[in-house]
Amino acid sequence: MNFLHRRANRLHLEEVPLAHLAESYGTPLYVYSAGALTAAYQALEGALAGVPHRICYAVKANPNLAVLRHFARLGAGFDIVSGGELARVLAAGADPGRVVFSGVGKSRTEMRAALEAGIHCFNIESEAELARLDGVAGELGRVAPVSLRVNPDVDAKTHPYISTGLKQNKFGIPIEEAPRLYRLAAGLAHVRIVGLDCHIGSQLTELAPMADAADRVLALADRLAEDGMPLAHIDLGGGLGIRYRDETPPDAAAYGALLAGRMCGRRETLLVEPGRYLVGNAGVLLTRVEYLKRGADRSFLIVDAAMNDLMRPALYDAWHAIEVADPQPERVPVLCDVVGPVCETADFLGRERLLAAAEGDVLAILSAGAYGMSMSSTYNSRPRAAEVMVTGNEIHLIRERDSIASLMAGERLPA
Repeated sequence: MNFLHRRANRLHLEEVPLAHLAESYGTPLYVYSAGALTAAYQALEGALAGVPHRICYAVKANPNLAVLRHFARLGAGFDIVSGGELARVLAAGADPGRVVFSGVGKSRTEMRAALEAGIHCFNIESEAELARLDGVAGELGRVAPVSLRVNPDVDAKTHPYISTGLKQNKFGIPIEEAPRLYRLAAGLAHVRIVGLDCHIGSQLTELAPMADAADRVLALADRLAEDGMPLAHIDLGGGLGIRYRDETPPDAAAYGALLAGRMCGRRETLLVEPGRYLVGNAGVLLTRVEYLKRGADRSFLIVDAAMNDLMRPALYDAWHAIEVADPQPERVPVLCDVVGPVCETADFLGRERLLAAAEGDVLAILSAGAYGMSMSSTYNSRPRAAEVMVTGNEIHLIRERDSIASLMAGERLPA
């Protein structure tokens, strides 16, 4: 089902006209489709139905409490990378026993909070972290369930900033060192080995790197079992890409077939950590045109959203489709850059776009559900956007817009 569609030429998300939401809640505004979230999750569930598995949603992609609760009610687990994300998952009513904790820099405070909550597993990324966790667990009189995240040195063929599985990346333990660290972990008093983890990158559009990484990880799992260290689960990470422009990422069925085929007949439970795949194309960012500025070399549509609202174009030179929500047939398309009001040349949302828009029109920036609001900031003292979720024709405000007062609430003038 296409949750984003036009009706009488008006752009709708599910049954709601997007221009109506802009009028009601203001802009910039993030809008998510509950139906699209459900459809993506169920597609992946169905693709993995043949093997014991758990889908652990990567909270960093979109941590809104309503999004987390939606996935929790669908049966998801969660992949977190900070104590703040743990607090969000718990606030959303999720089961901490379905949470895996990733990330290279876990603090003692974060470890304590996760141990006290009773999470499923810590994904350990270094020998130093393993030693620290053993000590923290000992202080609490607990035993920490652990999985070692290995770095298989596989090129994910994605943007270098979101590649995580090469030797030069900061993530994981070199796969050749893993047997030694597993033996070390097995001898620690306050650590219990439960799994093996791997993640090679984000926005993956080819199956071959995933297959290569999976084969290397499963070979290591077999070696560990031969050494008397059988595992309860194998976590093959996330990173499945979406279509922004002309990419052709694998669909859920092909991805699921790849993983299920390799896990079929094995004793371990499969864990996966999708983020962008579940939320990316479920969300749009609405923005209103402030000015059309015609220049000598190019024209600019200056809008009220900016790089602080959607960082991906400035950070990755990422491409997002941009459409006029309610186009007017008499308008003439203009080749322009869509830019925001932030005082940076990098503040663009789209370059060289042919758009028939004028002052006051609402634009929809598509595929903005992942790493949009989660990476937003208050740069230039700009309040962060509000967020709305639609379900059919129902509209739910799931995050209020920041106020100027809230931006300064924690600041103090010295005496």
